[in-house]
Amino acid sequence: MRSMRLHRVLVACTAVVLLASCGRSHVVREGGSSRPRGADSPVRVSQPKYGATVVVQRGQNVYRIATENGLTALDLALWNDIPPPYTIHPGQRLRLYPGGQGSVAARPATPPKKPATPTTTPPRAPAPTPVVVPATSKLAWRWPAEGSVVATYAGGDPTRQGIDIAGKAGQPVRAAADGVVVYSGSGLVGYGELVIVKHDDQWLSAYGHNRARLVNEGQLVKAGQQIAEMGRSGASRDMLHFEIRYNGKPVNPQQYLPGR
Repeated sequence: MRSMRLHRVLVACTAVVLLASCGRSHVVREGGSSRPRGADSPVRVSQPKYGATVVVQRGQNVYRIATENGLTALDLALWNDIPPPYTIHPGQRLRLYPGGQGSVAARPATPPKKPATPTTTPPRAPAPTPVVVPATSKLAWRWPAEGSVVATYAGGDPTRQGIDIAGKAGQPVRAAADGVVVYSGSGLVGYGELVIVKHDDQWLSAYGHNRARLVNEGQLVKAGQQIAEMGRSGASRDMLHFEIRYNGKPVNPQQYLPGR
């Protein structure tokens, strides 16, 4: 089913039990389909709606709600801590912006209030709580690939949520820190062959445009371990697109990577 194929795009950001390392890895070569058959055009980058929420209606799934609200399914799942198998229920309220600690239940309906008199001032909606990103991280980050940075992060620009590192086809792509692989696939349009590593409850890193993926979901990896081969899947040149996210929010990778 279409929804089952789309579920693989989502990343589990709740505190899950890390699966044991797989006994062997498989290689997925460049050229696989990156779009589920019959799906509407996916959103490439999210446009958060700060302070806004939606209530799940019967028959809706995470992908459909995300697409209808200008978000990627990945971001919607991260912002609401939706765990595998990514099931949502009618009446559940989902946040359309980062910064919360999971989805919240919809409030029960209340009887309609009497019309306010002309002198009554309607209450203002509370301002959204800003996401505080730490200036430093306890993780010992390292560069995921050799090469020049050809595109940099820009805060507030949804088209520049990470950095691009130029290189050659087949060049090693390495884990930037210890962690567990929570996604290995090509289901997120715009990222090509993608690997996502979760480092702890707050931090994860993403590695896109690979020629081949060398790790499986659930596999434990060490900093510096090769997890992919550089390529140009979903890109116009051989390069690595690299992101670091804190509680689902993109941050500037060069703020955390060592100088070189």
